[in-house]
Amino acid sequence: MNEETARKAPHPGLYLILYLPFGIAFGYVTVTLAWLLSQAGASVAAIAALAGMGLLPNTWKVLWAPLVDTTLGSKTWYLIGVTGTAASIAGIAFMPLRTDLLWAFGWLVLASNVMASVTTMAVQRFMAIDTPDHEKGRAGGWSQAGNLSGSGLGGGAGLWLAQHSGHPWISGAVLAIACMASALPLLRLREPGRAVDARSYAAILAETGRDVLTLARTRIGLMACFIMLLPIGSGGLQQLWAAIAKDWGAGGDEVALVGGLLAGLVSLPGCIAGGYLADRMDRKQAYNLFGLALAMVAVAMAFGPRSPMAFLVFACLYNFVVGFCYGAYSAVTLEAIGQGAAATKFNLISSISNVPILVVTLVDGWAETKFGATGMLWTEAALGAAAVALYYAVAWATRRLSWELLLGKRAVA
Repeated sequence: MNEETARKAPHPGLYLILYLPFGIAFGYVTVTLAWLLSQAGASVAAIAALAGMGLLPNTWKVLWAPLVDTTLGSKTWYLIGVTGTAASIAGIAFMPLRTDLLWAFGWLVLASNVMASVTTMAVQRFMAIDTPDHEKGRAGGWSQAGNLSGSGLGGGAGLWLAQHSGHPWISGAVLAIACMASALPLLRLREPGRAVDARSYAAILAETGRDVLTLARTRIGLMACFIMLLPIGSGGLQQLWAAIAKDWGAGGDEVALVGGLLAGLVSLPGCIAGGYLADRMDRKQAYNLFGLALAMVAVAMAFGPRSPMAFLVFACLYNFVVGFCYGAYSAVTLEAIGQGAAATKFNLISSISNVPILVVTLVDGWAETKFGATGMLWTEAALGAAAVALYYAVAWATRRLSWELLLGKRAVA
């Protein structure tokens, strides 16, 4: 990127606002809807499964990402995605809160998060093309701050409105309006060009496959893909605060705080700081370091007292460290994708990285049912620590291998 383009790059704070609907859609499910359904008699495992439906599109979204790269414009795709997200949230809000309708909630949750993923694909194209290489972590941190802040709005603000308005549907309606308002920064952004506008959907998938194979020819590239498959910094507890709050004697107001206002306040600086730090050290090392810190927070929470105040403190600390993890994740991803077919490449890596998030969330729900809240915390901490250990074990074991000779390929610069 030349100096003139870099100088005219938009402030990354715009990406925070544009990313809000993605977070709102998921936060509304995992906090607001989870709390309301838990009060209606839904189990922790059922709520974890509902959260899993919200995560599921993020493990497959690479399949529709080429549409954003090859058809229409990024601004148009953003508007399509945000409109679908808002409509799905409103649909959830107007449904009666009954456990026999969990299947219907699940389909609406799936729809809202599919459409929310489209909004992020459009934003990722803006970031990949307009951000200088040395500021990838900065842009990634701001975008993930929007993700987690949006989750706080969808969860905390949504739950507070649902509890105090007397009409649970009001929260969904307000959040749907907030999603639509998040499109305003599009007025400040120029439409990024299409580096691949003459390619078909199948051609872009084929090109992405070739890029991945090229990446895998180097040891550093394969290790980057490997780290995204591991449950490092997955943040499974964020999807279950509403379901486990009762174990600390916490009520709806505490859940609204840790899933809303406080979550946004603590995760936002965590994301930005994590992105900035990742720009100043090896980005995969930063990802591992922050993931290990998150496992330590889970252990501390397991040892800590069971009171509403302890719940607030540990949940805020957990959310803060998750911010660092997400900032480092985006930095690693933006570093890897370059500019061509940006939405496709970003979401290929994102799809891989969301698999462990889905798995950890489901394992957390299973562990809480079988071992209680303390066992759940130890389970998540063990998964995270084991994943970091596995990464370094593989890195150490392969440190002297001639990767190009092993794969029968010449070295790729």
